[in-house]
Amino acid sequence: MQLMSKDVFSIEALGHEPADKRMDILRLIGSTGSISEAARQGGVSYKAAWQAVHTLTNLAGVALVDRAVGGAGGGGAKLTAAGEQLLDAARQMDAARRDVLARFSGGAAQALPGAGLRTSMRNNLPCRVTQLMTSTPGDPMVRVVLALSRGGQITSSITRESAELLGLQPGLAVLALCKATAVRITAGAVPARDHVNLIAGKVTRLSRGGVRDEVVMTLPGELQLLVGFADHPNRLRAGSAVTASVEENAVVLARV
Repeated sequence: MQLMSKDVFSIEALGHEPADKRMDILRLIGSTGSISEAARQGGVSYKAAWQAVHTLTNLAGVALVDRAVGGAGGGGAKLTAAGEQLLDAARQMDAARRDVLARFSGGAAQALPGAGLRTSMRNNLPCRVTQLMTSTPGDPMVRVVLALSRGGQITSSITRESAELLGLQPGLAVLALCKATAVRITAGAVPARDHVNLIAGKVTRLSRGGVRDEVVMTLPGELQLLVGFADHPNRLRAGSAVTASVEENAVVLARV
């Protein structure tokens, strides 16, 4: 593959293939010549389709879609040279990925969901979607209830457009990610609070600090770990019963 355009896209834009529908929306814009039609065929709202274009454009660092004159509900659109090149690169990467998975089918390649993700988030929890909830009709936010693989649950609050682009539905396997700094560890039980996840577990490892202590805790089922911080000083030690508090809007979702 050779990129001849002066507007060469950043390879970071390929991080969304095959994680969600953003690249599909770009493909559909190319084939239909319309953002509104791409949204219809992709099963997302017009607003979500534009969010997909904006996200990929930000990651690529160059314009991917050239929009022609049109009203608020649509108008013509075509891919730029960089947009076409991005799709070509995505097709080649997808073919290579399928080839690798075929050669390692049944092995560790299938047992490590999200192994290709590179983020600063210490917490990566395999889950399945159990429910999607909105507080009122038209609410721009969606609460996604997730079942942890070894028991228990966690809830994430995301925008409606993000839920559409990820194709979230009950039964879908996803990863719940959050920064260790967003997890507060407290000894014993904690009173329930609105829109805050409370997860019980036991301390596995402690790293003492001057202001706060880093705590690695084991979740129910004894296999999943969560990393967070406890105020210092404290009486925690290995084996202590603790509760992790994580706000719902701090939980990020990724497709596996």
